Amino acid sequence: MNFLAAFFLLFAGSYDQPFRPQFHFSPQQNWTNDPNGLVYFEGEYHLFFQYNPFGDKWGHMSWGHAVSRDLVHWQELAVALPEENGVMIFTGSTVVDRNNTSGFCTGNKACMVAVYTGHTPKTNSKPARQTQNLAYSNDRGRTWTKFAQNPVLDLNMSDFRDPDVFWSDAGKHWVMAVSLPGDHKIRFYGSADLKKWQTLSDFGPAGTTAGQWECPNLVRLPVDGNEGNTRWVLKVGLNPGGLQGGSGEQYFVGRFDGTRFVNDNPASVSLWSDYGKDCYCALTFNNQPADQKPVMMGWMNNWQYANEVPTKPWRGQMTVPRQLALKTYPEGIRLTQQPTEFPHGEKGLGRSFEFEGEIDMGGADEAGWMLKGKDGAYTVIGYDAKRHEAFVDRTHSGLTNFSKNFPARTAAPLPLKGTLHAKVLVDRSSVEVFFEGGRVAITNLIFPENEPVSFDFYTRGKPAKQISGKEWALQSIWAGK
Repeated sequence: MNFLAAFFLLFAGSYDQPFRPQFHFSPQQNWTNDPNGLVYFEGEYHLFFQYNPFGDKWGHMSWGHAVSRDLVHWQELAVALPEENGVMIFTGSTVVDRNNTSGFCTGNKACMVAVYTGHTPKTNSKPARQTQNLAYSNDRGRTWTKFAQNPVLDLNMSDFRDPDVFWSDAGKHWVMAVSLPGDHKIRFYGSADLKKWQTLSDFGPAGTTAGQWECPNLVRLPVDGNEGNTRWVLKVGLNPGGLQGGSGEQYFVGRFDGTRFVNDNPASVSLWSDYGKDCYCALTFNNQPADQKPVMMGWMNNWQYANEVPTKPWRGQMTVPRQLALKTYPEGIRLTQQPTEFPHGEKGLGRSFEFEGEIDMGGADEAGWMLKGKDGAYTVIGYDAKRHEAFVDRTHSGLTNFSKNFPARTAAPLPLKGTLHAKVLVDRSSVEVFFEGGRVAITNLIFPENEPVSFDFYTRGKPAKQISGKEWALQSIWAGK
C-alpha cells in the first residue's frame, strides 16, 4: 500500500456519523454501489465494490476493496482496479486460478484473476461500449495488473456486462454468465484459460422482463440440506422493473450441466430474492471453504434515489452477508437466506440491534412491531392476515422527502398457519427482516433523525394469541468508531 492510500485509510474520518451503519460495510467516504468479485482466498474474504474515488455520487467507476477474516469485521484497502484511459471498471468476478490455467500465476502458487466489464462512455461520435477484461494479482489482492491484451470478449455492444465467472467441474472449463441487458438474456461462455471464450448457450427471456437484466450470479445449492439432490440458482438484477419499483432482483431455480441452464419452473413464473426496495446486485463468494454454506452480499440501495440518500461523507453500503439454502415448499423449491451472526452486546435497544420474535396471530387481522423514535417517527414490521403477506412500512420512518420514491410499504406473499417468526436487524439507517427462517427477506433503508426509544408490539382487529421476543444491542465492527 502506498503512502497516500495509507494516509487516506488512517485519517479519512470516523465511523460514527448519524446514519453510519455499525455492522454493515460502507466505505469511509465517497460513493459505492454493486459488490464485485467476491472471493475467499488464503484465509480472507475479499469484497470488491463499485467505487467513485473522487466523490459521493456515481461516476469514475473503479473497484474499491475490503477484506475480512470472519465476514463481520472489514478492513478497507486501497482501490484495486482504477478507472484508466477513459475506461471505467464495472461489475465482475474474481476467481482463484489454482492450476494457473491463465498463465498469470507465479512461483507455482495459485493467483487471483478478476474478470470485469470495461465501460467506455459514449461521445458525440461514438456510442458507449462494454467489453469483458482481465486483471490479476500474485500478492493476495494487494496489487493488480491489467491484462495487456484486453478485452478478452468484445461484441461491439453498448450493453454487455457483469460477468459471473466460476470453474465448472461438469464442463471442465471456466464458465462466464454475462448479461445482454436489453435482450433480457444471460449468455454463457466457456474457456480453458480465461482468455479465449466460446459461446455455450443463452437463457431467457423468462420471469420478469421489465427494465434491463444485469448482475447475473449462478450458484449450486443442496435441496433441503441433501448434498445428493442439488439445484442451481440463477439470480438476475432488473433495473428498472423491480417488484417494489426501481431496481430489484429475481431468481430462477434449475439445472446447469456446465453448458446450459434449464429452468425448473414455467417461464412465466417470477421469483424474488428480496421483497424490499434496497437489495441489489447481490453476489456469492467464489472459492468458499467446502464446509461453508454459500454466502451472498448485495448493495443496500435503489437506483431510484441512490444519488440522493442523506448520508455523508459516504453514500452507499452493503447488506449483511447471508447464508443461502434451498427448501421445498408446497409451491416448489425456493431460496432462503439467513444473516451472518454478529457480536451481541447487552440485551435491549440501541441504534443498532438484533431482534428475534414470534407472534401467534390467533384472530388478529394484523400484528407486528413498531420501531419508534422520540420525534414520532416509526417503522412498522408486521403481518397482514387478510392479505396473507409480511411487510415493512417505512412511510413515517424519518427523513423520506429526499425522493418521492422513498416512502413505501413493501410486502411479500407469505402463507402462514398461526405463528409468525421474524429475525430483524436494525442498523441506524437500515432494516433487514427475515421471516419464517429466511423464506422471505425484506431489506429497506430508513433515516430516523433520533435514536429509537421503543420497539413495541401492536395488533389490529382481534388480539393476537401470544407474543414473545428478545433483542440485543449489536456491537460496532469498527475499531475506534
